[in-house]
Formats: sequence, C-alpha cells, structure tokens
Amino acid sequence: MGGSLAGLLAAHVLAGHAERVTVVERDRFADGGKARPGVPQGRHPHVLLEGGQVALESLLPGFLAELRAAGAPRVGMPSDMVLWQNGRWFRRVPATTHIYTGSRAQLEELVRRRVLANPAISVVEGADVVGLLGDGSRVRGVLLRERSGEARTEARALEADLVVDASGSGTKAPQWLAAIGADAPHEETIDTGLAYASRVYRGKSGVLDGDTLGYYVYPCPDQVHAGGALPLEDGSHLVIVSGLRGDEPPTDDDEFVTYTKRLPHPLLHRWLEDAEPLSPAFGYRRTANVRRRYDLPGRRPAGFLATGDALCTFNPIYGQGMAVAAMSAVALRDALADPRRTPTTRRVQRALLAASRQAWDISAGADRAMPGAVGTAVAGGPADRVAGWYLDRVQERSPGDPVVGRAFRSVLTLAAPVTALFAPPVARAVLFGPPAPSPTEPPASPEGPGA
Repeated sequence: MGGSLAGLLAAHVLAGHAERVTVVERDRFADGGKARPGVPQGRHPHVLLEGGQVALESLLPGFLAELRAAGAPRVGMPSDMVLWQNGRWFRRVPATTHIYTGSRAQLEELVRRRVLANPAISVVEGADVVGLLGDGSRVRGVLLRERSGEARTEARALEADLVVDASGSGTKAPQWLAAIGADAPHEETIDTGLAYASRVYRGKSGVLDGDTLGYYVYPCPDQVHAGGALPLEDGSHLVIVSGLRGDEPPTDDDEFVTYTKRLPHPLLHRWLEDAEPLSPAFGYRRTANVRRRYDLPGRRPAGFLATGDALCTFNPIYGQGMAVAAMSAVALRDALADPRRTPTTRRVQRALLAASRQAWDISAGADRAMPGAVGTAVAGGPADRVAGWYLDRVQERSPGDPVVGRAFRSVLTLAAPVTALFAPPVARAVLFGPPAPSPTEPPASPEGPGA
C-alpha cells in the first residue's frame, strides 16, 4: 500500500521472495520528476543522508551514479555549507560526509524506474485502499476502490499472502486492523507544533554560489525559528523557513521574505531580497513525531507489516525520512534472508522498527526539549535525561572541534551508531574539554586540508 520510496523499495525486496508483487498507489505517476498530490511534502526540501545512500546503493547497485548523472547536488558537510546551531557557526572544515539535496520527485522517479523494470512487480495506479481482508489472526489482502473522476466505484478485493503498509503518515491501517478484530498499535507522539514554508529561488548574487552551496540554521529551544537554502538539480535553491505553533511562516510573497528576519543572521534575508522567485510558497504543518508500536504485545495478525512513515514518522526538519525508508528495506531484505530464523510477521516487524530507532531517538530527543512540545512520549525517562545532558555537550563542541563534529555528523546522518559519540577521543573532548572556538560570523569559504 503506497508507491513512494518506502513502498517501492519494499516491493523490490519482496520480489525476490514472491511470484507477484502489486503496488497500490492512490496517485497516477507523473513523468518528468514532478511532485505528486499524494506526497504533501514533495515541494519541500529533502536530503538523502549517508545512511540512506549506503542502503540505496546496497539495494539498487549503481543508483548513486545515476543520481549524480541526473544532476542531484552532492553537498559536503560541513565544508560546502554555512551552518548555525545553538548560537554558534560551524567551522567549514573538510567534509566528512555528503548529502544529496535534489528534489524528492527526481529521486523517487529514478527509484521507480529501477524497481518497476522488474516484471514481477505491477502497479495499480489511481486506487485507494479502503480496508483490509482477513481477521484478527491473519490479513489476507485489501479492498480497493478505483479513483474515477466523480463517480464512486465499487470496492473490489485484491487477495495477498502479505500486505505491507507503506501508505505514509496518514495511514488508516490502525482503524482497518481494529475493524477485522485485531489490535491497533499504541502510538507514541511528540509534537512541537513546528510548521514550515518553502519556495524555489534562483540567486543573482554570489552568496550561495561557488564554494558555498547552501545555508542552514537549525532550531533549538533558544532559537525556535529555523531556515535555509539547499541547492536543486537545476541550479536553483529551495528555501525553507519554519516556526512553532502560533508563529507559523506565511506563504504570502513579501511576508515569506520578511519572515527570514527571525533567523539569527540576515544572510538569507539579504540573499532573498535580490533573488528571483520561481514558485509560490507552500506551507506544511503536520510535523509530529509518531511511532506505531506493532512490536508490543497485542493481537497482531500474520501477513501484515508496516514500514516507512506508516510505521515511524519523524519531524521532517531533520531530513531523515528517505534514509529510513531505504534502511528499512535493507532490514526487510536481511530479515527475510536470515537462514537462522524463520521470518515471522512479529520478527520482521521488529527488524523494521529497529531500522528506524536511531532516527527516532535523534528526532524525538531534540523535539522533547522544544518549548510547547506535547504528546504521549514527551516526558521520556531518566536515561533520556542523561543522554540529553551528554548530547548538549556534544552539540556545544561540534561546531569548533573537528573530532567531535565528525562523530556528531556520522550519527546524525545515520552512517554510524550512537556509540560513535562515546569513542575515547570524542568522550574526552565532551566530558573534559571546553568548547573549541568557532566563527563569530558566517564563514564565507571552506578551510583547507589539515584544518
């Protein structure tokens, strides 16, 4: 259920174990890498973190070369970016990781082309899943209703040995499971009320050209407004600004630019005053972290799995969604191929949840500290508070200390486990050393090798 990144990659994996895989997608796929109505975040910035790159290349060998050939910008962190967090500018030391910042639509189209070339995979486009077949012990398929203009068509059954929910954050699977006698999952939520707006610009000045590919201000409890500009495949920049509940960014042309004055430095505002807008501004407000705990005890039917945002949704400001979709597909592949264990529904679902755990800990941990956060998982526990204290010290040192910064980036980009932050050289700097000096103004150019 769902033909975006998580659904396509799950289908790719399952095609190695099934005679036939059917992807059901509510939209009709558009050519040319255009955003689809069913991807409400499609017009907003997306980044492919290093953990996601490794996973995609493992699933679709040669994919990163295709992505580069299509023009997707590869941005070195921190050398290619002007970055601000917690009151400090980052030194632009040589890159220790890279992200891709091209449009979500372009990346998804490249994945779709590769996955759907497999004759074992077919697509039903323009159809809504409206329910599940089966009972509380086993899911046996789905009910579909074709989208046909204004006419309301009859629902039809599509039987299946396995149903995978990749329908995104707006999934209705918990209600459908309850309707067939199964238990809906417990939901953990953390919602800061963050809202953002995005607009495409083409710059006329050199502030975001040459050695500087992008700019980003991260939110924190003392600076709740965030924003930045990330390069797209056509040479333009996608600009985003964000604020919390009650101070949402506007989508009006002039007010969008004015809103950037809330950032801690006028760099972005100055650039926008001289840049050419290429699109309207689009807003988005559904940014809560939501984790559906299908792994917990309850009446869980066989033959049903959840993945992607249908399993775990993150505040999009941290850019984790595409990487976790790919990492979840790798977890699905490895769980099905494990010769030591029978891939039961419960065991595979736990593997999928584990693939998203680090991203959840990062996003949820950061959002718990934001003013006005609400939800069932806001309180955390003693371990969360100890971890928060240590991570605060990591963040204080990462802008100016290359050793701490490298470890911090490796964890944030899901390329290394959280234990990388406790390696002896990092722990010594975090526990015993003062924060290293960092720039007092946005650094205009990267530092040389050996910095």
